[in-house]
Amino acid sequence: MDFATSPEIEALRERVRAFISEHVDPVEAEALTALDDEVAPGVPYPGLLVELRERAKAEGLWNLFLPGAEHGPGLSNLDYGLLCEDMGRNLVAPLVFNCSAPDTGNMEILAEHATEEQRDRWLRPLLEGEIRSCFSMTEPDTAGSDPTGLESRAVLDGDEWVIDGHKWYTSGANGAAVAIAMVVTEPDAPPHKRASMILVPTDAPGFNPVRPVSVMGHDGGPGHWEVRYEGCRVPADSLLGERGQGFVIAQDRLGPGRIHHCMRAIGGAERAFEMMCRRAIDRSAFGGPLGEKQFVQDFIARSRIEIDGARLMVMHAAWRMDTAGKRAARQEISMIKVVAANVFMDVLDRAIQVHGALGVSDDTPLALMWRQGRWLRLADGPDEVHKMVIALRELKRAASEGAPDTDGAKPRERETAPA
Repeated sequence: MDFATSPEIEALRERVRAFISEHVDPVEAEALTALDDEVAPGVPYPGLLVELRERAKAEGLWNLFLPGAEHGPGLSNLDYGLLCEDMGRNLVAPLVFNCSAPDTGNMEILAEHATEEQRDRWLRPLLEGEIRSCFSMTEPDTAGSDPTGLESRAVLDGDEWVIDGHKWYTSGANGAAVAIAMVVTEPDAPPHKRASMILVPTDAPGFNPVRPVSVMGHDGGPGHWEVRYEGCRVPADSLLGERGQGFVIAQDRLGPGRIHHCMRAIGGAERAFEMMCRRAIDRSAFGGPLGEKQFVQDFIARSRIEIDGARLMVMHAAWRMDTAGKRAARQEISMIKVVAANVFMDVLDRAIQVHGALGVSDDTPLALMWRQGRWLRLADGPDEVHKMVIALRELKRAASEGAPDTDGAKPRERETAPA
């Protein structure tokens, strides 16, 4: 495998970096405030971000995430992952390039599973940046880590689906035009074939937003909303994909998304690392710069090692997806999901510590990055579930290989070519 970037991708990275440096970094704090103040039903983006998004679109820095050339530049997962690292250094940059969750995942499954009519109604305006979407799966009364236990139901009544259920953490609901709801349509089917995906306009009767869930003290902007579906009726042709295929579609959505989250986490960790190093150089205590203290040097050395190791793991997982497909890369994707989230939080914690009381204030972005980053250990599957499936796959592999050779345990044979 070769992780060297092509001249074309390196040039694209330089364009993205330059755009962020010139146009996005100077207004990051202002844009975050505008998101909280201006986003509302019918208002997907604040004015400041609309202007930045139009500029990014005009410069061809738009919809970079879709792997197919039909709707975007046709980047590989590995190439786009590198751009994600650059975007992850700024808290609003993914929004500027139309590359933010949950829209990216929703657009991916619309491109892959929607009908032509559904693409015209929802995918096209999402790709154009005219609307936003939300994803409605998690429920307050069932384990989010086990979507086979969903309780929200949809029943076909003539030519309409009637949806009843209670959701929360419907991310991005405020200002969204459509929700993709994962609900049970086949209650008597096997666990992984009970649910389907249904497209629900947020102005549909019976789609009732309850409240934004306060996440570590923040409930503004697009938010993570509690929603009740109460006799919510949508046309029968609102089904996304086939009946009973909700779990499969959800997995299609999560694979690339985890790569994106992980590489953005690497970018955020790099930003925190650079701030920690600068603080260690500039701040003096007990007779000299903090950078001369052994414990701070340990923070810096461990952080550099962990960031570089995590990046290589994510790049390898992206390479596996590109060469062997999503299914073949499941183990690598699970591993990076655990590693990247924890490296991000560990580096942030050290950077906060080196900044002292300043680090827990909002005078630097570190505290906000920590608040927004902590969810990475839960979203798209908590650490514990990924560790469980990693272990089960390894145990299954070990059992299939049989007894070890007489000279010791048989090492795991890593794939180095497409499966």
